Amino acid sequence: MIDVLLADDHPVVRAGLRALVEGEDDMRVVGEFDTAEALVRAVGLGTVADVVLLDLRFGDGRMGGAEAARELVRLRGPAVLVLTTYDSDADILEAVEAGATGYLLKDAPTAELMAAIRSAAAGEVALGPAVQLRLMSRVRAPATALSRRELEVLGLVAQGSSNDDVARALFLSRATVKSHLVHVYDKLGVDSRTAAVAEARRRGLLR
Repeated sequence: MIDVLLADDHPVVRAGLRALVEGEDDMRVVGEFDTAEALVRAVGLGTVADVVLLDLRFGDGRMGGAEAARELVRLRGPAVLVLTTYDSDADILEAVEAGATGYLLKDAPTAELMAAIRSAAAGEVALGPAVQLRLMSRVRAPATALSRRELEVLGLVAQGSSNDDVARALFLSRATVKSHLVHVYDKLGVDSRTAAVAEARRRGLLR
């Protein structure tokens, strides 16, 4: 029997997932959480499961799914299967780098979700087809893929931060920030901050 935890801030979503999981002969839901903090706290206190279905966003000011995944890995908790509506490169990479075993979109077919849960429980990687395509595109074109640091810099620029603001936020020198932006412009084929942000959003690199 595969023991599953659900972590999503929408009761209707949790109810739907519970119905799907418990409709399978080899699975059962052993806990539900409406915040990532509650999930991490429960696992830290000894809650045991094989897989957690984890959303990425839980509202402003709350712990996100990627941060929760990182904590669950540290606690040697259940395999993390991210189930979300967010499919940008930045979201996917952040979750995978945090230790998520799998990443699926909420519109995935039921059979695909059930197969992913079984794969995650077996310690295998479980990435939905749409996610695989995005990651393969980055692998096939590494010269044009933005690094995690470049995405961080561009994300702050998109929020209206100046180079000095970015340097302070990321503990970098102003020259290093300018160097990162030059690389970003080159990779995106643009020549300004505004164009870089617009192009990154068009490609789904920024949330």
